[in-house]
Amino acid sequence: MNLILHITQRNQWENAQQSQIYCGDTLESEGFIHCSTPQQVVEVANSLFKHQQGLVLLCIDSDKVSAEIRYEGSQEDKLFPHIYGTLNLNAVIQVLNFQPKEDGTFAFPQEIVSLMS
Repeated sequence: MNLILHITQRNQWENAQQSQIYCGDTLESEGFIHCSTPQQVVEVANSLFKHQQGLVLLCIDSDKVSAEIRYEGSQEDKLFPHIYGTLNLNAVIQVLNFQPKEDGTFAFPQEIVSLMS
């Protein structure tokens, strides 16, 4: 299993559970961006979500994703997984509260470490 991690607003996730459809923000690309390493999660959270409350971190089993996944580079030549299409909810194996520290920055949740090994 390759774990894909995705940061989203709790209300967007709750809406997805009710409608059974989740398609993340495009972030100016055709597919929506996810992370595959702890470093990517922290970098994305601190650059795009600093000080934001009400976030969750979706832990996604890439083997269960029915849409196309492409690993594409960013400006720094780091590969990020992009899911092209809607995310089937049964691919989400865990949902964690993802809240900033007092200074507004994020740290990687230690609960995920066991899933990554």
